[in-house]
Amino acid sequence: MTVDLHPVFRSDQDIALAVRNALFRAAAQRVPLVEIITGKGSGKLRSRVLAMLKQPHVKKLYRRVETAPGNDGMVLVHLR
Repeated sequence: MTVDLHPVFRSDQDIALAVRNALFRAAAQRVPLVEIITGKGSGKLRSRVLAMLKQPHVKKLYRRVETAPGNDGMVLVHLR
């Protein structure tokens, strides 16, 4: 499952909502991997996403988080 955050990058609330919805939907469908496209840019969006993923209620959904090898503009979330 892939989530592109380019359309909602200006609003922290919209970013959090898009990421949470994707993670909960993927967990319900037993999808093993969620790709979050943050884009390369300055890295602020990626930082916001990584901070949001560290919240305890979200952290329960996944095993690990990493940036895609060779692509700093994508965050990979491996679900349980």
